[in-house]
Amino acid sequence: MDYTFLGRSGLRVSRLCLGTMNFGVDTDEQTAFRIMDEALDAGITFFDTANVYGWGENAGRTETIIGRWFTKGGQRRERVVLATKVYEPIANPLDGPNDVRGLSLYKIRRHLEGSLRRLQTDHVELYQMHHIDRRTPWEELWEVFEAQVRSGKVDYIGSSNFAGWHLVKAQSAARERKFMGLISEQHKYNLLERLPELEVLPAAQDLGIGVIPWSPLAGGLLGGRALSANRGIRTSALTERIERHHAKLEKYSALCRELSESESNIALAWLLEKPVVTAPIIGPRTVVQLREALRSVEIRLSADVLKELDEIFPGPGGEAPEAYAW
Repeated sequence: MDYTFLGRSGLRVSRLCLGTMNFGVDTDEQTAFRIMDEALDAGITFFDTANVYGWGENAGRTETIIGRWFTKGGQRRERVVLATKVYEPIANPLDGPNDVRGLSLYKIRRHLEGSLRRLQTDHVELYQMHHIDRRTPWEELWEVFEAQVRSGKVDYIGSSNFAGWHLVKAQSAARERKFMGLISEQHKYNLLERLPELEVLPAAQDLGIGVIPWSPLAGGLLGGRALSANRGIRTSALTERIERHHAKLEKYSALCRELSESESNIALAWLLEKPVVTAPIIGPRTVVQLREALRSVEIRLSADVLKELDEIFPGPGGEAPEAYAW
C-alpha cells in the first residue's frame, strides 16, 4: 500500500480509503468485520463512515458495527485513521425541531457525541460536513469545530459536496480566526463525472485541501459489469444511464482488455494519477471486491493511456475560465 499526506496536514493516510456505507445495509456485520480486518492487514488505514449510514430508522448502524469491530482489540482503533460525517437527521427525538438536514453548533456538538458513543472511541481523526449548509454562518461553524479540536474529540475538519467557492469562503473565515480550517473535501469525481475539474479541484489544490473522491466507479458503470449480458435487477434510471454511455463504456472495456486490467482498477488508477487526489473511496460489499481493488495502487498509467482515457471520457476542457472562455 502507498501512503500520502491528507491535504496540507502532516497526517499520512493510505492511498485507498475504505468506505463503509454498505455495512449493515448490503453487508452483514460479520462480513464487514472480515473486510475491515483484511483492509487493515493490506495497509488500508483510512476508514470513512457517516452518522447517517444504515439509513432511515437504522441510521447509525454502520458506526455501531465499526465500534463493535474496534472492541475486538488487536490495536484496531489505534491503527485506523477514522473519518465520519455530520449533516443529515438521524431520527433523534431529543433533537426536536433540529432533527432536520443542516449544521449548527447545537447539532454538531450533539451528533459528534452520538458518533463517538456508537464508534466506541473518544475521538475521530477527521470530522466532515456531509454537505454545505448555506444557512449557518461560518462564525458559528468554526466556533464549534475549534472547540471540538481543542477538546481532543476531533483532530481535523473536512468537507463533502462543497463547491469551489464554498471551499474558498470556508478557508477565508478560518484564516481570520487563525484556525487551520479544512484539510479535505470529499467529492463525487470519476471518469464519467469530471465537472469538478473546472472549479473544485483547482480551488482545493490551491488551498492545500486533499480531495477524497466518492463514487469512483460512477455507481458501478465503470466497474466492468454494466455491459454484462447478465444484468440482474436494474432500475429504469440505471438502464437509461447505461444506454446513454454505452459507446464510451464499450471503448473503455476494450482499452482495459488491452491493458489486461479490470475496468474498476483502471478507474481507480486514473484518480490516483491526479496530484490533488488523496485517496478514492472504495466501498466493497464483499471481501473479494476489496481484494480486487488493492491492485489499483500498483497500476501506473502511461501518458498515451491517459490521453486515450481523455478521448473516451472528455472532461470539461481544463480549469475555469480557460475551459470555456477561450
